[in-house]
Amino acid sequence: MIFAIEEINQNPAFLPNLGYKIYNSCGMTNMMKSALDLANGQREIIDERNCTKADTALAILGHSASAPTVGFARIMGRFQIPVISHFATCACLSNREEFPSFFRTIPSDLHQSRALAKLVKHFGWTWVGAISNKNDYGVDGMASFIQAAQEEGVCIEYYEAFDQTGPLHDLNKVVETVKHSTSKVIVAFMSHREVNVLVTELYRQNITALQLVGSDAWITDHSLTDSEGRSILVGSLGFVVSKAQIPGLEEHLRQIHPSQFPDSHFVRDLWEDVFNCALNDSSNTQKKPCSGFESLQNVESYFTDVSELRFTYNVYKSVYAVAHAIHNLVTCEEGRGPFYNGSCADTKNIQPWQVLHYLQNVNFTTSQGERVTFDQNGDSPAKYELINLQHVTSGTIHFDTVGVFDASLPHDRQFIMNGMKIVWEGGSHTVPVSVCSESCNLGKRKVFQKGKPVCCYDCIPCADGEISNITDSMECFKCPIDYWPNTRGDTCILKEIEFLSFEEIMGIILTLFCLMGAIFTTLIASVFFHFRETPIVRANNSELSFLLLFSLTLCFLCSLTFIGRPSQWSCMLRHTAFGITFVLCISCVLGKTIVVLMAFRATLPGSNMMKWFGPAQQRFNVLGFTLIQVIICILWLTISPPFPFKNMNHYKDKIILECALGSSVGFWAVLGYIGLLAVLCFLLAFLARKLPDNFNEAKFITFSMLIFCAVWITFIPAYASSPGKFTVAVEIFAILTSSYGLLFCIFIPKCVVILLRPEQNTKKHVIGKTKDIHH
Repeated sequence: MIFAIEEINQNPAFLPNLGYKIYNSCGMTNMMKSALDLANGQREIIDERNCTKADTALAILGHSASAPTVGFARIMGRFQIPVISHFATCACLSNREEFPSFFRTIPSDLHQSRALAKLVKHFGWTWVGAISNKNDYGVDGMASFIQAAQEEGVCIEYYEAFDQTGPLHDLNKVVETVKHSTSKVIVAFMSHREVNVLVTELYRQNITALQLVGSDAWITDHSLTDSEGRSILVGSLGFVVSKAQIPGLEEHLRQIHPSQFPDSHFVRDLWEDVFNCALNDSSNTQKKPCSGFESLQNVESYFTDVSELRFTYNVYKSVYAVAHAIHNLVTCEEGRGPFYNGSCADTKNIQPWQVLHYLQNVNFTTSQGERVTFDQNGDSPAKYELINLQHVTSGTIHFDTVGVFDASLPHDRQFIMNGMKIVWEGGSHTVPVSVCSESCNLGKRKVFQKGKPVCCYDCIPCADGEISNITDSMECFKCPIDYWPNTRGDTCILKEIEFLSFEEIMGIILTLFCLMGAIFTTLIASVFFHFRETPIVRANNSELSFLLLFSLTLCFLCSLTFIGRPSQWSCMLRHTAFGITFVLCISCVLGKTIVVLMAFRATLPGSNMMKWFGPAQQRFNVLGFTLIQVIICILWLTISPPFPFKNMNHYKDKIILECALGSSVGFWAVLGYIGLLAVLCFLLAFLARKLPDNFNEAKFITFSMLIFCAVWITFIPAYASSPGKFTVAVEIFAILTSSYGLLFCIFIPKCVVILLRPEQNTKKHVIGKTKDIHH
């Protein structure tokens, strides 16, 4: 402070002859007395330069600590005397209603709290322990930090506030809490004394795996090197005000001699500490006299070390701020002043409240290039350096600047790392992890744990049909109806569309069986056509046989309409073609059954039944039965035809593309009519099964209808319970099984006789038993 005042007094650009008075701040009572003395004013010599006129101090510089500053700054505010502190950081001092005349050249703890919150957020520490002093600095600073941390999404586990001089159980309680906490990062808003006590106790209890984050009150304090637990401090991070160089200060310090300040206890104590001597030989016989030491010119001590001017530089700025305020007041032009009607202050009788006004509006740049100004709360712009304690041993401490925080920059660019390698707790080079719960990956959402902070949660997978595409999502989002989550649950993808296609194995197999059936039926028809004049073909109503073979070929081929992507036309064709071809087939079988039955009755004496069941009547019956089915199908297609339908109810992750029936009544009418004809045919064939022919066709029709009915009775529950494409497969299987049953039971025996046993293919053999009965 003295150096800055002398520098200003020697500068012709400033008003010369700034005076000062230094008070010893030992004890709160002495401090309040000094404050009142400065407020009341004294008509006496007040400095070593014999400045004699000062009624009331125009500005007060100090104090270093927040708690004392709160006390006398409140008093000075009543007298409107400016108070400028270089180290009182308590956010409470920014309250202009309580402290209307307070200023400071160090940033408020509010800014430091925000910087610390950004720091822990930057490294992904969402679960952080916190300890503070019990004084205003610790309690208010911690409150600001907790609020700032919550805004950044960081949860704080507040351990306790304790004091170095407080009860021992306070410290033990804090240590026990730290010991059982899951947090690996601790933010300490304390003085170096409390930190010393804390790390010593942690070291004694072997609690060492901790990452400490500190406030500017202790992070660079060299007294910590004497701590028993100093090894815990390695890797600590913390913000401190930016350092600066003050040209000429070192030379000024080295020129200080007790003779210059005979009444200064500070200078006397300093001199004795540096040289370990006694200025008064008679008063201290254990120390050698100081008379042999003329200056500090070639002495290296903490007092002459100007390599880390941080808080010292704030004092320098404080003096210059007052000097600029007074200079602006004195150089005011009448008529352009800040007071009533543009008036200026009376330079012969300057009042503290006038200096207060100018100090509030001061705005200048130091020789080091830093702009000095105060906001409406008396706070300076906040700028910090991030310090990393990389090496701490007994007597030495080494730290590097690894980042900066500048509150004047945009919010997202205030905290900047400089890329320098950081040493973490225990000398590790890996960023420690401190979270209550691990981050929820994509496809999951947070569920908070009851009774715990918001940083403690469980991660549960999203429900079916929902996704989360961001980390730590609070909720999942439902996919559109045609979409479904992928396996990770972070993206909606189109649902798989399922239908029985020609490309898949099941479709290929069913297609082969359809074609094989049609080919086999064609071969049988060729055999029958080639041997159409033989008795066995003629005896089994060759016309109906060929019509039945044609209808069976259509039955095999209509199965193909069930395979492939359903469309409007394929849906209508598959059901109607199936219904009509099967009725045509069953009508032919029914016609053959009636012919067999009537042929036997016609051989009885006096019977003339066959004239009603000749070829024309057989054709008419087949046409009539088939026409009824055609009419049913036309009505079905007219009223409510089948149509392609996306079934999303059976599967959640896929769409079944199927043919909806349209009218269920139409479908079951078609199926019921086929069943009615099949049952009628089965009953007639069953009645004629024991007719005495060597080759009785009614037996084979009975077996074929038995297979047909069994297949379709089984089909109904299987059709209703089969999902997706298997429903179509069941329907095709029923068509193919019943068609193969009819083909094999009715025509294979005849083909065996025609091709393998030609000796039985005679008229005599075919009706042999009948002749025996006639005889």
